[in-house]
Amino acid sequence: MFTGLIQRVGTLQRRLRRDGGVCLEIATEPWPDPLQHGESIAVQGVCLTLTASTRAGHFEVDVLDETLDCTSLGQLRDGSRLNLERALRPSDRLGGHFVSGHVDAPGRLLAIRPRGRDVVFQIAAGPEAARYIVYKGSIAVDGVSLTVSAVHEDGSFEVNLIPTTLADTTLGERRPGDLVNLETDILGKYVERLLQPGGRAMAGVTLATLSEAGFL
Repeated sequence: MFTGLIQRVGTLQRRLRRDGGVCLEIATEPWPDPLQHGESIAVQGVCLTLTASTRAGHFEVDVLDETLDCTSLGQLRDGSRLNLERALRPSDRLGGHFVSGHVDAPGRLLAIRPRGRDVVFQIAAGPEAARYIVYKGSIAVDGVSLTVSAVHEDGSFEVNLIPTTLADTTLGERRPGDLVNLETDILGKYVERLLQPGGRAMAGVTLATLSEAGFL
């Protein structure tokens, strides 16, 4: 589990082909608490397992072909900069929102425009992700926790990025046409599951009961 608050921006050193996928070697500024073999780390919002730490600031993760096909990781090239976040510890502050690192789908950046000191991204989302995107809801874009500032009928949505986010993550390098990894708020998925007819544990949950409880 992650928070969507990026801790480091690393650089892809090289891709190595391995059975059923690839290995990514990533360089970054070392953490005070060294990376450990087998720990989870979010790379561009994708939860991966650290398979080796080759030297200080360098580590490797394995990526399955399925993950390459379903996220923007398949388009990475040597030298690509990457948002990195280590897994949440029970004692950590939850400054963003709960992010699982399980990307719903890639979205495409349609437009970038200024709004005062901030920048607005308009992103096209496929139906598998758009159904969970709501105005003022949370969403992770390339692993960065953001708030949805507008939702359009064509399935696209908008997020506002402050200068700090642009400077401290890879989102400041994105351009219209780029693919970005989208992970919608997991709470919406649980609510949908609760409302499905015939749900064994959820037979008593209806739109009426959710409304009475203040959720709608």
